[in-house]
Order: sequence, then structure tokens, then C-alpha cells
Amino acid sequence: MKKFIIVVVLILAIAITMTGCREAERVSHNLSKEADQFNVTRRVTVYNTRTDKILLEVIGNLSVQSSSGDIDLIVEVGPGQYKKHFINLNGWTTYVVEDVSGAFVDKYHYEVNFLPEMIVPITFTQND
Repeated sequence: MKKFIIVVVLILAIAITMTGCREAERVSHNLSKEADQFNVTRRVTVYNTRTDKILLEVIGNLSVQSSSGDIDLIVEVGPGQYKKHFINLNGWTTYVVEDVSGAFVDKYHYEVNFLPEMIVPITFTQND
């Protein structure tokens, strides 16, 4: 009888863990995985919430790591070439990460705009 109860509990535990995954969770996981493999173009915008000014904008194939009030951006700048940027956040700053290009894990497209008149186009070039 003891073995029967253990088997039933084990089957219930497996059934509960296998049925808890929703489509949104799968898509979120796939998007994060694609972005961390530098397959998604993103825009990271850092705002000063006190003055409503944009402090920094980074666009590219990048991975965002967040830890204890800071964000680390790892940007792919060429085949096998990467740069890492550290951004310190405080009580007056916040950031938004936008998926600019989209990944092939969702069939719908959307757009997010934050004060579009404040975003000034800028181009960075690198001379080697």
C-alpha cells in the first residue's frame, strides 16, 4: 500500500509540472533565448524620470543583464566581436528594453513609443 501511495503522488507531481506551461510563457522564454543569442535587434533607452530626458539609447543585437541596480549590455558588433557596457541606475533613472526587429517565435507585430519626439536619431561608427 505504501508503494501505491508513493506512485500516485509521483504521478500527480509529474502531471502538475507538465501542465503548467502556457503559450505566453513559452513565447517569453523563446524570445529571451533568441535575444541572448544576439538574434534579435533591441533598443535600450535610459530615462531620467525627474527631468523626462533621455540619457542614453543603445540599438543593436544585444543581451541585457540586470543586477542590483545596474544593467550590463553585451552588444554584438561583428562576427565573434562583442562589447560590454555598464549602466548604473539610481532613484531618478529607469530603462526600457524594446524588441525592435522581433524574433520568429510570435506571429504578431507591435510597436511601443515613449515620447517619440525626444528620441534623436544618432549613428555610431567604428574605424578600425
